[in-house]
Amino acid sequence: MDSNQALNGLIQDNSLTAEEQNIATKVLNHERISTDEALYLYEKANLGYVGILANYIRESKNADDTYFNKNFHIEPTNVCIYSCDFCSYSRLKKNREDGWELSMNEMMDIVKKYDDQAVTEVHFTGGVLPQYDVPFYEELFRRIKKHRPELHIKGLTPVEYHYIFKKEKLSYREGMERMKAAGLDSMPGGGAEIFDKGIRDQIAGGKCSSEEWLEIHEIWHDLGMRSNATMLYGHIETFAQRVDHLDRLRKLQDKTNGFMAFIPLKFRNKNNDMSHVPEVSTVEDLRNYAISRIFLDNFQHIKAYWPMIGRDTAQMALAFGVNCMDGTIDDTTKIYSMAGSEQNPAMTTAEIVNSIRLVGRRAIERDSLYNVIKDYTEEVFDEDTQYRGYAIKHNAN
Repeated sequence: MDSNQALNGLIQDNSLTAEEQNIATKVLNHERISTDEALYLYEKANLGYVGILANYIRESKNADDTYFNKNFHIEPTNVCIYSCDFCSYSRLKKNREDGWELSMNEMMDIVKKYDDQAVTEVHFTGGVLPQYDVPFYEELFRRIKKHRPELHIKGLTPVEYHYIFKKEKLSYREGMERMKAAGLDSMPGGGAEIFDKGIRDQIAGGKCSSEEWLEIHEIWHDLGMRSNATMLYGHIETFAQRVDHLDRLRKLQDKTNGFMAFIPLKFRNKNNDMSHVPEVSTVEDLRNYAISRIFLDNFQHIKAYWPMIGRDTAQMALAFGVNCMDGTIDDTTKIYSMAGSEQNPAMTTAEIVNSIRLVGRRAIERDSLYNVIKDYTEEVFDEDTQYRGYAIKHNAN
């Protein structure tokens, strides 16, 4: 049964409430749902219902195409001036013996390590320290572009930019113009956490405000550039606060159309000051992906960041609105592994392609801006390299 048949069958289900019938009809007609309806989905809708709606939207926008890219991460430091309660990664200045601070040459050595590999993107994010300032990143980005001009630089969040621009006495626009001139190609979506001020102040006090996060992305979009957006979910926020977060993103996207993908980020409770807060279930992960897909009608892509939620959950999410698996992440990313997620996250091309194929989707390698590099539909891999994880194989008929 295809997604259109599934949705039409759902609408004819007499057991649905009037609210559920109305929302499903809106989705079928490609109409926007309201914030009240989104809250209803979070509070009352079951997984199967939101899954059918989200998959219909996913296939309407992207068919079976499921994207990934070949990327690697560089984390300059895990020492940070901020102390976010949810963070398992940062080491405060007083705990420097547990941290690292990479020099520019060390970062360039990491870039050069991939010279003979077909990676297309380097992703920078990490802690905030005074020495990693505007001139530092300008020189680093320029050196990368000189060494490998085609390598896409996706770098730093508004949290980092807010700090370094303030230190340099630059306006946000002046700062982003300088980053663009130095070779920055796009911005990741991190640092958004949750936009509600009360919760943000409680778990991430001192960082840039929600309004400042949104302003920096808006300026970047106004410069003709693209970025992603995230939401940290599953901690002490309410469903209403999730909807508020999504609504602010949808409104900015209406204004700029500069966001490429939305990435829900699951709170992980290992080794941080919120270890007493239980993690939400896989069912709630999938519901959150689905409702995000339903509400964010002006976002083309919903991404499952598999190092955060695990390979199997990311694979399942492809039936709940997700159409991007991020990338091969060929490095030793620690931001999420320190919190209890995927350890030493890396998937080979064969593994990520086969994980997509096992659920009946089409694996597409993309660049950082979602331009197609290669369709892996006909690619054949050695049996020993095939990914063996969760699988629901679609009926061939």
